[in-house]
Amino acid sequence: MPIDPDLPSADIRIGCARCSTLGQELDSQLDALSKHGIPRDKIFSEKISTRVRVRPRFEEALRTAREVKAHAPHCRVIFTVYEMKRLGRDAAELTALADHLTAHGLVLEMLAGPLPGIYDPTGPGKLLFAFFAAMAETERENISKSTLEGLDTAARKGKHGGRPPVITDDMLHTVLRRRPLGESVEQIQPDLIIPTGKRKGQSPSVASIYRALAEHAKREAYPEAVEQAHADFTALQAGEVPGPRLALPDRASL
Repeated sequence: MPIDPDLPSADIRIGCARCSTLGQELDSQLDALSKHGIPRDKIFSEKISTRVRVRPRFEEALRTAREVKAHAPHCRVIFTVYEMKRLGRDAAELTALADHLTAHGLVLEMLAGPLPGIYDPTGPGKLLFAFFAAMAETERENISKSTLEGLDTAARKGKHGGRPPVITDDMLHTVLRRRPLGESVEQIQPDLIIPTGKRKGQSPSVASIYRALAEHAKREAYPEAVEQAHADFTALQAGEVPGPRLALPDRASL
């Protein structure tokens, strides 16, 4: 839909969704972006790994956002994604994207993760963005390393690959969305249906759901570091010197 440059100033959102080629969470991202008020024709999505440097739909989303801003400079154009890890593979790529958005007068918005909400990565905010970008890269490296170590151990035992997870990303997203509304795992469990495999059409066990939640918690950013980063950001905005940083917990203890 064309944007009328004579319309009063308004927010215009361009959505972008991505999951790996093996991921099952694209629909949940699309739903979240749509519920946030972004029309489907303004949401660009693709199933592609962040290892692939050329992402056509992602580039198209950025190009559209730039064109909208150039056509309607009085409007605030917001580039919206579900969470930070959907933007890029490493800290350098995330930081470069933040600089690109700023250079073109665009605003970044994330719906989930450690930095939810509209976020303009300039001034003190740039430090916080860089912090979480570095954490995202470290977390990705830790997960990759753990996966490779697990595959290597399995190979030494004569095993290759592994069973597909019982709890898909869509199922986990459903649990994470409904639990804060007061529903228990036991109440949610009957509504979860295994899509493939020998147990196709059945519900996963409660124990499987709790294991998936535990693994999800491990993948999340360190709570102490997140809290400290937000405290530092608040101090910077107030012109104060941030206090001493909290020590990061050892990953093996989680």
